[in-house]
Formats: sequence, C-alpha cells, structure tokens
Amino acid sequence: MATPASLAQRVQLAQETRERFVADAQPVMLELGTAVQERLTALMDEAAPSREMQSRRDVWTLYQRKRASWQDQTLREWRAAVKPPTSTPKKVLEDGFELLGTDVVENKIIASRLALGVMEKVSAELNDLHLRIKHLEGTQDLEGHDILWPEVLLLLMVEQWSKMGLPDEAWPMVNDLVLKLLTERLQQVYANGNAFLIKQGVLPTIELRDHFKRVPSAQPRVGSPSAPAPDQAPEERQHGGDLDPDGPIRQRLGGASDETQMMTSNLPLARARSRALGVMGQLKRLMRGSGGTNFEATAYQSPSPALAAAIAVRPGPIDVYSGGDGVMEDDSPAGVVRVAGELRQRTTELKNKAETPSEKATIEIVALMFQSILQEERIPPGIRVWFARLQMPVLRVALAEPDFFGTLDHPARQLIDRMGSCVMGFDASGIHGSALETEIRRVVQVIEQYPETGKRVYQLVYAEFQQFLAQFLTGKASTQKLVSVAQQVEQKETLTIQYTIEMRNMLQDMPVRDEIREFLFKVWAEVLAVAAVRKGPQHTETLGLKKSATDLVWSASAKPRRSDRARVIQELPQLLQKLRAGMTLLGLAASEQEVHIKTVSDTLADAFLSKTPAIAPEQIQTMAERLASLEDFVSDDGKGDLPLDAQSLEMLLGIDASSIDVVADGGSKPTAAMLAWAQELQLGSWFTLDHNGRVAQVQFVWRSERKHLNLFASIDGHSYLIQAGRLAAYLQAGLLLPQEEETLTVRATRDALVKLQANPERLLG
Repeated sequence: MATPASLAQRVQLAQETRERFVADAQPVMLELGTAVQERLTALMDEAAPSREMQSRRDVWTLYQRKRASWQDQTLREWRAAVKPPTSTPKKVLEDGFELLGTDVVENKIIASRLALGVMEKVSAELNDLHLRIKHLEGTQDLEGHDILWPEVLLLLMVEQWSKMGLPDEAWPMVNDLVLKLLTERLQQVYANGNAFLIKQGVLPTIELRDHFKRVPSAQPRVGSPSAPAPDQAPEERQHGGDLDPDGPIRQRLGGASDETQMMTSNLPLARARSRALGVMGQLKRLMRGSGGTNFEATAYQSPSPALAAAIAVRPGPIDVYSGGDGVMEDDSPAGVVRVAGELRQRTTELKNKAETPSEKATIEIVALMFQSILQEERIPPGIRVWFARLQMPVLRVALAEPDFFGTLDHPARQLIDRMGSCVMGFDASGIHGSALETEIRRVVQVIEQYPETGKRVYQLVYAEFQQFLAQFLTGKASTQKLVSVAQQVEQKETLTIQYTIEMRNMLQDMPVRDEIREFLFKVWAEVLAVAAVRKGPQHTETLGLKKSATDLVWSASAKPRRSDRARVIQELPQLLQKLRAGMTLLGLAASEQEVHIKTVSDTLADAFLSKTPAIAPEQIQTMAERLASLEDFVSDDGKGDLPLDAQSLEMLLGIDASSIDVVADGGSKPTAAMLAWAQELQLGSWFTLDHNGRVAQVQFVWRSERKHLNLFASIDGHSYLIQAGRLAAYLQAGLLLPQEEETLTVRATRDALVKLQANPERLLG
C-alpha cells in the first residue's frame, strides 16, 4: 500500500498508530493487574517479621478495593494521552524551576527505572517506530509527552498506583514482577505498531544510515528530546538515533522539571546505562543488516559445520597465552602485542571458515571488542593476557546465543566487566602473583574446560567471583578488624534507634513519668542493643535486661494499694542493681550512672504519693511479651542516622585509627535518586574521592549488611568509612566520582562500532 501523499493524511496515520498502540497496551494492563494480585497473595504465605506481615496484609487488602480503579484509570489516562495535551498554568519559582511534590518526584524516578529496564528489550522496535512516526509527521523528534515514549506510558501507570493511596513500601513488593511482565509484553506492542505502518507502506525497509542523519543547523528548542546534552562528544552530537548517549529516554516527561531530569537521566549511572543501551541498539541493527541475526533467540544455535570444527580446536601456535602445564605466560607489554597479533590471525582464519554473513560479522565484532580490551593500558598486561584467552569462549557464546549482543546483563559481559573494574586501579607489580590474579586465572580455565555449556558456565563463575571478591577486598587483617567492628557498631546503633521507636510505641498510651521515658529511650534502648549484639537477643542476660524495663515502668507507676508499695520496696535494690549492670555494660562512667540512679529513685519515691491511675497489669504483661520478642518488630529499612565518629571507632578498635577517616552522616540532604545510586555501587569499583581537600584514588571494598556503612580503601593504605547518607551526598556533590562510567565490554563494543563505521568492508571481508 502506498504511503499517504498529503501531510494531513500522514499525520492522521501517525495518530491512528498511537491509538492502536494504546489499544494493544490495554491487555497488558489487564494482565498486569492479575499478576500483581497473585504476587501480593503469594507474599502473604511467605515468612516475614510481624511488622512486615502486617504491612503485606494491609497492602493486599487495599489492593483488593483499588485494583479495578487502578486499571480503569490507567487505561483512561493512556487514551487521553493520545491527544495533544492542553497547556495548563503551573506554579513556577522565580528561577524558572517548576515546583514538584515529593510524590511526583518519586513517581518519575520509579517510571524512569522501569523505562530503562524495558528499553533493553524494546529499543530496536521503539527506534524504528519513532523513525516512521517522524517520517510521517515531518518532525525532528517526538514531543516529550508523546505516549509512544516508554517513560510517558509507564509514568501514567505509576501515578495512578500512587493515587490509590498505597503506602511507600507497596511498590517495591511488585516492582520486579511489573518490570519483567512489561519487558516481555511491550516489545510485541511496539512491533505491532511497526507492522501496521509497514503494511501502510511507511518505510518498509529501514537502512542503517537512516539512523544517522545529521541534525540541521537550526538549534532545537531547549528541553526538547532532540537537544544535545552539553557533555556529548562532537561525533555524538551530529548524529541522531542510538549514538545519543542518553538515548530515547532523554525527554521532558510531559513538562517535568529540570530538577527531576537531573535526578534521573543525568545521573552518571543512568546516563551510562542509556549510553550503553544506545550502543547495543546500534549494534543490533548493524548485525541485522549483516545477516538477519535474531537477538531475542534463547535456544542454542549451532554455527556452520566448518566454523564449528574450527572453534572447537584449541589453537596451538599461541604458546604465549596457552594454558598447558609448564608454559610460562609472557605478561609484558610486548607479550600483549604478540597475543593481539596471533588473535588477529586466528580471526582471519575463522572468517574464512564461516559460511554466512552473520557468522562473519559476529567473529569480526568479537575480535574488535577483545582488541579494544587488549589495548586498555589501565589493565595490567598480565591480566590482559588472561582476558585474551576468553575471546574464543566468548565467540562460541556469541555465535550460539545472539542475546550476548542483545542485552547488557549477559553473564559473559557481566563477568568481564566485573573483573575489569576490579583490576584497573592496580599496576603490574601490585597485581602480579596476587590472589586476585590467581582467581581470574582460575575463572578463565574453568570457562575453557566447559566450552559447550553456553552462558551457564559464565553464570557459575560470575557468582563464584562475586563471593571471592567480597572476601578478597577485606582480606587484610587491619581491614577485617575494621569491618568487624563497623558491622557491630552498625548493628548496635541500628538496634538502638529501632528499639527506641518500638518502646515509644509501647509506652504511647501508658501513664509513665517523663523521667522514666527519657531514661528508657536514651539509655536503656542502647543497653538492650549492646546486649543483643554481644550476647544475642534471646540470651538469658539480654532477656533479663528486657524484663528490667517492664519492672521499671511498673515500679514508677502509681501505687494506690499497700501490697504494691511493699512489693516495690522489696524489689527495689535488685532493680537498681540490674540498672547499674546494664549501664556498666554500656560503658557509662560511675558518676553518670549515679545521676541516672538518683533520677530513677526520686521518681519511684514520688510514685508512692501519686494520685494518677495505675498501669493495668495486662498492659505490663503485653509490654513484657513484646520486649521479649522485640527483634520480630525491628526492620532493616536503613532509616535513621548512626551516631558514629572516629573517636568511638578508635575506642572499639583498640588501636590508633589515624589511618581511618569516618565520614558520618550530615551535610546536605541527598535526593532519593542519589540514595538509590549509592545502594547500587559495585564492590571492587574504583573512584576518585575528594575528602577535606585530600584527593585519593579509592576502591569500594565493603558494604555493611544493612547498607548503612561503606568502606573505601586507597592504594596507600588509608581507609574511609562512609555512612550511607553522606555517601549519597558526596556522589551528588561530585566529591566521589566513578573512574569508569562505561563498562569494559560496552566501551569495547563502542570502539568496535567506530572502527566498523570507518571501514565497513571489514565486517564481511
């Protein structure tokens, strides 16, 4: 069918495509509603602390009432978004920034993360659909509010979820499920849009060059999706499509403020991910053009017979990196050059054996990727030689499993990226003969031993390498001691905060004197925390200290009956002795203990004359039972600041802590997006840290169990213990900068594409 000739007809066809797109997305929303229901029901059967179980029940109950309205309203908003929005006045600050509520920002962050995940699967179909729509409407790019943008579609869904009135912890319960289902279903929705336009004769075939049209000299309006980011390289600014480092995600989200954009797409982590998705999308189209490779295939695909026979044989001539016993690897720079030459020759031989254009293209791209890795001078030469041995195993995987080129999270990519990020901070002398080099050698040899297992062997050794890394990075005796103490400090301080909160809740409706409340909250909560860390929460001594809290509350309440007063007088010496023992455990000085004991004694004496109502025995019993199982009500939500400083850490370590900087929480408050970024930092990665005027190259070596504390170590032996809030604030202020925003394999893929663009004949030659 011919493409409509007039502009009006073309615009009408583009609008019809959007309407069909929303219609195709409606069944996805209905399926999602059912899947969320099943997920919340399944959570009801999983074991969890009492507080979390209650939260799950509350979410499940509310979802029963709101499910239909969430689905209906989302579909209504999707249909409304097909039409161009009418402009409405917004409250704006004097400097031009739009005022946004916290819930609005949080919704945009959630939608942005979902969209980034979905983009890994749908980027190829999405870019083709956008190209056809722009062709029909004669525009440079789609408007930021266009429903065809994944983030616009998903933001409308997330906003309606928020309007259901569910608590903050509701969305994380279903986030992974929602992302998985949307990733699987929306790909077909975008494919349907392309199929419809192809049937109408709109760009039936899209050539690779269609994605690299120069932007006209006229500057696009500020804030439009087509406006180049200020940090783009010149070669990226002059192209559209997937060379844009922020990809199709970079947009205004229907008028979202610059603040929200900075909190999501402009974060180094999100920007690097968008850039990587663009590289992968460009690679997909390049490979499709070379032979129609199916990047979504999951089944094993055998290469042609001659090529299969060639890659099955271990190469003999390359003794410089062979793994046979007694052969010494040449890990000098000259040895790396020799290995690169041998691999280039091997690549030529394999391409001669290949029978299809797709096989030739795969061989060439893998070879160029490893050529880039071998030229990475920040990796010690000996490690580069071991990486070179992975070229043939990776080639087998790339030929058999095309999703190696289709996703960022293929285990082979993850493994190489992880190993590469860990060794970039060492020189050759620092890595040679180390446990890290030994582990990398072991990983490579295991992969070589199982050539027919596909990605499974990479999944196995990647998990093993992660476990090794957690131990290796904290292997020094001084670091182990610091980590052990920091972990206990975190546990104690976290329990103190949460015990205080729980006791406040327990005493909320009890007639308890303020002096007793203050003692319990400021002193006894910490006593219980220390006892739980040192002895265990159910140890006899810990349980005795918990009982002392209920005894104190009862003793300090009004005593209208003579028998109750006699009981208090009889048990008072023992109670005071227990209070002293608890404060001694806490390390309080004797003079400070006496101040607290006097306050408690005076309060107990006043209770004899008090006319206030007595506390019912049932309330005391309930409090005692709740205290005995207090840990069931303590959550690991990471909320609350830990009162940590260098002096207390030095006292706990029992050594000179001059080589340790404790960076406690405080300073500017980081955004939610920065806090999330801080939680996603990978152990072993290298950063540049600017702390109090001292700039150091540091490696992220440890994160505490509850993620409150983070340890960074510099090459000179100095350590930095940074609390979670300040870590996010440092990232936000640029005081902690990742040395590598782009992973090793993505950078290698980008280098390969640059070479192929300069000399496309080598792809099939």
